[in-house]
Amino acid sequence: MAEEEEETKSVQIHNWAELTQLCLVNILSHLSIEDRWRGAMFVCKSWLQACKDPNLNSVIDLEAQFIQSVAESSTRYWNREFESKIDSMVRSVVIWSDGYLNFVRVRHCSDRSIALIAERSPNLQVLSIQRCPHVTDETMSKIASGCPLLRELDISFCYQISHKSLALIGQHCPNLRILRRNLMTQVNPSQQEPFVPREYVDTCPQDGDSEAAAIGKFMPQLVQLELQFSKLTNKGLALISEGCMNLEHLDLFGCTNVTSWDIANASSNMKQLKTLKKPHLCLESQTERYGHWQLYDDRFQTDFFRI
Repeated sequence: MAEEEEETKSVQIHNWAELTQLCLVNILSHLSIEDRWRGAMFVCKSWLQACKDPNLNSVIDLEAQFIQSVAESSTRYWNREFESKIDSMVRSVVIWSDGYLNFVRVRHCSDRSIALIAERSPNLQVLSIQRCPHVTDETMSKIASGCPLLRELDISFCYQISHKSLALIGQHCPNLRILRRNLMTQVNPSQQEPFVPREYVDTCPQDGDSEAAAIGKFMPQLVQLELQFSKLTNKGLALISEGCMNLEHLDLFGCTNVTSWDIANASSNMKQLKTLKKPHLCLESQTERYGHWQLYDDRFQTDFFRI
């Protein structure tokens, strides 16, 4: 009995809540963003404070979670409630990053979070905001002036962003090398994502040549350009080929307003071109579906997540 008591006294009991901030940040850096937001933040106050450290908030990347979640798809991702949750998460990361945020890859956010990124993230280099129906030209103009180091931009399926934003981004972000401006197919309704509101699909931008003109005039440094299902014609494609002569990768899948002859003429100007994805009139399904992701659960309703 005495021996057992002696062994118990010799055992050191560690209180994880008393670890130094530096140690906690080092430990938490090995966790995924999902593990931090769904678990570590709720351990204790010191862990919560560590999760707010700028070193853990220079990147917010939710794309993998969206893609990997293959449960039942739902229109809930397109409603304001879900959008508000995404905005709250993004705004928290922006604030905690203390100006060091350099990588953002999210979906279904709005002007509310993007405006804060523009205001507080001068070091931003990658911005991917696919499927954001409430991100507008007004806020993208702020991104153009507030994030001059931008080198990669994905505004696919963002239908309130127009050629005006493309022009401003090109003028103010000389480091931009990658642009993704893919649209949803309107050629074959059966290939459309079933959970996307029909009224939103119908707002698909029709001014492909205006966007192409902005790209060709203000983004000569591009090396990768994606324009799936764009409405650009031979005129727009010619402007891109004349202005973006450093292009190495060009994706024109679903661009049915351009012909093989148009593409051959345009590609002759782009001597650096390595890969070219052609329209293909027999369109294959490019639908990318994702379903319920438990990260956005009821805990977003707590005061902590309200900005």
